[in-house]
Amino acid sequence: MTFLRAHSPAPASSRWHFLADHLRSTAELAREFTAPFAGGDVAYWLGALHDVGKASCAWQDRLAVVACTGGRVGIDHKSLGTRVAYERGLGGFAGAIFGHHGGLVDTPNLRERYRSRLAEAPGDVASAERELPGLLPDLPEQFDHLVPAQWRADPLVGEMALRLCYSALVDADSLDTSAHFQGLSGPRVRPDADFGHLYKVFEQRRRDELAGRGGTPIGSLREQVYADCLAAAERERGVFRLGAPTGAGKTLASGGFALRHAEKHNLRRVIVAVPFLTITEQNAAVYRRLLDQDGADQVVLEHHSQVDFDDPGAGRWARLAAENWDAPFVVTTFVRLFESLYARKPSAMRRVHRLANSVIVLDEVQALPHAMLAPILDGIRLLVRHFGVTVLLSSATQPSFWALDEFKDVPHTDLTHDTPKLVSDLRRVRYEWQLDPKPTLADVGDQAASEQAALVVVNTTADAKTVYDRWREIGASGVAWHLSTRMCPDHRRRVLGTVRARLRRGEHVLLVATQLIEAGVDVDFPLVFRAMAPADSLLQAAGRANREGRMADGGRVVVFAPEDGGQPPTYKTLVGCTGRQFGPDKADPDDLMALGRYYRNVYSLLNLQDVQHVGQRIQQARRRWEFETVADGPIDASTKRRDRKLAFRMISDDGISVVTPQGAGTPELRRELEQLIEELRQAPVPDLKKLRRLQAYTTNLHPNTLRQPGVTALLRPILGGSEVRRGVLAEWVGEYDDATGINLDPSLEQFVL
Repeated sequence: MTFLRAHSPAPASSRWHFLADHLRSTAELAREFTAPFAGGDVAYWLGALHDVGKASCAWQDRLAVVACTGGRVGIDHKSLGTRVAYERGLGGFAGAIFGHHGGLVDTPNLRERYRSRLAEAPGDVASAERELPGLLPDLPEQFDHLVPAQWRADPLVGEMALRLCYSALVDADSLDTSAHFQGLSGPRVRPDADFGHLYKVFEQRRRDELAGRGGTPIGSLREQVYADCLAAAERERGVFRLGAPTGAGKTLASGGFALRHAEKHNLRRVIVAVPFLTITEQNAAVYRRLLDQDGADQVVLEHHSQVDFDDPGAGRWARLAAENWDAPFVVTTFVRLFESLYARKPSAMRRVHRLANSVIVLDEVQALPHAMLAPILDGIRLLVRHFGVTVLLSSATQPSFWALDEFKDVPHTDLTHDTPKLVSDLRRVRYEWQLDPKPTLADVGDQAASEQAALVVVNTTADAKTVYDRWREIGASGVAWHLSTRMCPDHRRRVLGTVRARLRRGEHVLLVATQLIEAGVDVDFPLVFRAMAPADSLLQAAGRANREGRMADGGRVVVFAPEDGGQPPTYKTLVGCTGRQFGPDKADPDDLMALGRYYRNVYSLLNLQDVQHVGQRIQQARRRWEFETVADGPIDASTKRRDRKLAFRMISDDGISVVTPQGAGTPELRRELEQLIEELRQAPVPDLKKLRRLQAYTTNLHPNTLRQPGVTALLRPILGGSEVRRGVLAEWVGEYDDATGINLDPSLEQFVL
């Protein structure tokens, strides 16, 4: 038994990884990861049993053959441990062992699947079983008593517990295996952060920054919001809401709350999730500035990507790119957070156990997709009630989540004492409406061009280009800029920098943008035109007008219904609900009572509680512990394939990730990016640092663009396969306009995300 091996020697080493050492190390680490939510004993034995099938003579013999080549053993080693765990009382939790390489499976099929695998090689099973007493002399006869009663009593609690235990197992397995191949004495795990110290650093730097800015009319109100948040941080863990209006300093206030609350309750990390990459990058930069210190370990981990590293179709390089969020302060996206939580593959799920005993800040929470609210809200409820999590819902347009069954009994605390008064005190705009007659986009462009500074926000990239082209026609392009996702992030960043500088200097500046500018992007215009949109978007756009409150008469927000404008298909119901509550002779978008009615109307019309709604069908699959069904969709009776339209998806139409070196700011940088692209294309295992270098020049195209003649010829795959499809990273070799970005044939405009 002493000489049973788990892994071959590392390159340039003769040291084998012994099986007994690997099982114990993985088990201990999994126990450490799950101890905060009473899962330590379950996770320990999952770790101890996960590789016991490697004790078979056949597996050991095959490892000796392939060790020098780095090839796969190719003999099942997961099913024996699965059977032991299942039959001794862990039941469905044994699925973590069965899926520790390939992913969690639908639990109702688990017993049949592991039994069929064991039946294929009974001799291997017998030889491995003979080694069990020596490998695990303390192996209990029964595990029933180790499973917390609440995990068995409620299938949804048990399902979430299995997700976190599985995450702990695959992360521990990966860390221990990596340590061996790196020649380390054991796995490297970052010690828990000193949040008392981090809070003091944050607070001091925040004060220093504010002292350098000088006062503004709303500065004292922002300080009051911040003070309210710090006071609330002393309260017990749970669900909190920050409903302060746009411009109230929610980024700093929520960060201060999270750090202080983590210190108070000895929590392990802070995770800030936002809906859009633009805010991820902006917020991560703010938090890095306030928390990271020269010469010390990085505090803030920014984890997002234009490339889906978790997509199994992306290839072997995906595993190298997976993050396990071993950092005190993580800034990520809604997509990364919730699609990790409801995934089933190890690469995506190894970070999920990090959610336990953490503060999760959901910024701009109104942007959570309506179709997925049932599993999202239920997941939040379970994490808070059973896994030591505090969740802060931050938004100027707080949705009426408590109108939905998944949240109706969840207690919550508002961080600000009197939100309606705060909304009134921070009101900095007046609304005007141009709904009847409907102006054209050119009309709106002309109105904006007559102003010293104006922002026009429209619903599609095609509309944004129409307005910008109008400004070109009338000779205003020298003072006009365009912002949409047809431009790469670095191009957008440069535009925002130019626009902000001109606004500060009081110069003539026009900007047309899609809704990407609304949530959290810090610009301050005296006048904003907003195409008719969902109510929360109208209010978010208004937050870009008179942001600092310096205009005595307030900023102007003109809501218009463009005669020739488009809108995403998902807007139809939402815009209809908006029109019923807001408009001339009705409420303004910052009316909290009307907003509440709007959200309830939306939830009702979208049938979110109907048993056939996709969110409810996902909930039903979760109650049955059907992990493949949740992540990949149920099996369609006619095609016998899984229907991904009924799977958990934060974005219904995954984009094609497209690198645009043409968006670089200089010819030298463009050549450097083109060289990087070619190196990645040729490398057998692409360099993660090079991939991250390309993120700032990567945007998304709707997959429907591939159906259009000529588009595929303008895309050259870089990673993920030789064909252009979802999950592939491609290079755009077509036209890229210096002002508006990717230039598609007009008939394709509607397909840019």
